[in-house]
Amino acid sequence: MTYIHQAQYYETDQMGIIHHSNYIRWMEEARIAYMDEMDFPYSAVEEAGIISPVLAVECEYKSMTHFGDRVVIEVKLTSFNGIKYALSYVMKDEKTGEVRAIGTSRHCYLNKNGRPVTIKKELPALYEKMKEAMAPDQEEQA
Repeated sequence: MTYIHQAQYYETDQMGIIHHSNYIRWMEEARIAYMDEMDFPYSAVEEAGIISPVLAVECEYKSMTHFGDRVVIEVKLTSFNGIKYALSYVMKDEKTGEVRAIGTSRHCYLNKNGRPVTIKKELPALYEKMKEAMAPDQEEQA
């Protein structure tokens, strides 16, 4: 799945480039769009009483993004075990294809009391969509 982000002026730093913290936000935007594209929006997960906090996030910066640039973010589900999952992100300049950053995020599913939940039991439709999104050569566990 790809998501496009238009770099905003307020995201720049004193050097006139996009501040590094924004790439993490873009990853979250892309993750939410990914769930929308799976036809299971994150709002539906929350309505079911389930949350999906971030367990870890990493971002490696490759080249600078400037105000006005359009960044294509490629999102892939890289692991999923029914409770935990991980995503990878490749952020590229839309015009040149130059990689701006690569990242990963790891998440889990919890109930509102903070206890892990099995999506296969709680949201079987989401479980099936996530299993379908996994490529055959990807990990089975998060």
